[in-house]
Amino acid sequence: MVATPAARPQTNHADQTDPQTSSLQYLRPQSEAGPEPSPNQLLMPLTARVNDRDHLEVGGCDVVELLEQFGSPLYILDEEGLRAACRQYRDSFTQFYAGESQVLYASKAWSCLAICAIAQSEGLGVDVVSAGEILTALRAGTPAAKIYLHGNNKSRAELELAVRSGCNIITDNWLDLHTLASFSASEPIRVMVRITPGIECHTHEYIRTGHIDSKFGFDPTQVDEVLEFLAQQPHLHCIGLHAHIGSQIFELQPHRDLTDTLVQWFVKAQQLGLPVAELNVGGGLGIRYTESDDPPSIEQWVQTIAQGITTACDRAGLPLPKLLCEPGRSLVGSSCLTAYRVGSQKTVPSIRTYVSVDGGMSDNPRPITYQSLYRSVVANRMSAPCTETVTVAGKHCESGDVLIRDAQLPALETGDVLVVLATGAYNASMASNYNRVPRPAAVLVRNGQADLILERETDEDLLRFDRLPDRLQGLS
Repeated sequence: MVATPAARPQTNHADQTDPQTSSLQYLRPQSEAGPEPSPNQLLMPLTARVNDRDHLEVGGCDVVELLEQFGSPLYILDEEGLRAACRQYRDSFTQFYAGESQVLYASKAWSCLAICAIAQSEGLGVDVVSAGEILTALRAGTPAAKIYLHGNNKSRAELELAVRSGCNIITDNWLDLHTLASFSASEPIRVMVRITPGIECHTHEYIRTGHIDSKFGFDPTQVDEVLEFLAQQPHLHCIGLHAHIGSQIFELQPHRDLTDTLVQWFVKAQQLGLPVAELNVGGGLGIRYTESDDPPSIEQWVQTIAQGITTACDRAGLPLPKLLCEPGRSLVGSSCLTAYRVGSQKTVPSIRTYVSVDGGMSDNPRPITYQSLYRSVVANRMSAPCTETVTVAGKHCESGDVLIRDAQLPALETGDVLVVLATGAYNASMASNYNRVPRPAAVLVRNGQADLILERETDEDLLRFDRLPDRLQGLS
């Protein structure tokens, strides 16, 4: 446990500079009254403040001091923001759904012991997609009965681990089913069937999973055959059905459409005598990465899902199933930021100015992979006016290693602390050692205390798995 200095008194900078021309524009006004905001709708972490040194604080910890203590780049995760998102999902289902429910954390967004432990402590289960994610969830204290294994190409070893541990398995294809059918298990194996619903939504093509042309799930034309197969497998206990339409979605109607489709298949499964009792609607709720992003709140999303399932079940004369969902990005995405040190600058006359930081695509591959947009602030001069338009570039030997194009920022100097917002989802989990750069550390902050949850890799870590054959040693 590593403590940082106690939180300093907060300063109202509104009388010092127009917040619309400084980094203060991204902060939530502290005068806001009413219910707790939905974290996925915020650009900054829930607890973000500015202290009397004009520094950004998160969780009562000075971001500049965190970088001095733990090094750069650094992932900084706001524990209260993460817990608030967990609570809002959990409590919204209690409010809007009369049946049983279970929220699962889609740990592919960021799988580590600390985040899984927080999710478990808030009553969530965990959605996993590999043996490593199974082991992480188990080690973090998640009961196996609340772990659900996904994957379009699960290995036999991964399936064996899931069965041995007592996890639920979401079958994605015929290989899953035939492999599981070949197992001899002392207890029935709990499985769900993932079906591709054929529902389009507006998001990046790489993260759209509900349309027919997807590598995930059984095609709707296969559903009858799959359910009939399961009806003939006494040790495969089909507990329910699953569908997922994509990620970073701002529309509610596709999710409402999904509930109708799922209930129709649920009726078919019951007609075949399968013991189905659960429906998993996936996740996909988007977060705010830029000012123009306007995602629904967690409560609005849950209400849409709950009302859709309730209406469809009433129409079909069915009792309410256990309702599951598996958010990832909307739980952890907005609660984390990444802090860097500013290094070199290059101005191309009449074109652009590049400002380079000491990280880039190795700690955030989303811009080069998905053309993702981000916003940034200067943590050591929060009220400085944003007078410059620059391109924030990474340090890697790749022309496309650009974090933000045309960022509105103050005039920057070498050594400034540049923070990129909303980096909790698919940043640490997709990080790499490109150019043999060690992956960053991560800290969890709350009430003025910072705890290391991921150690920074060292140069020796980069060489740990290298092997030099004897015949190559000593060659000049």
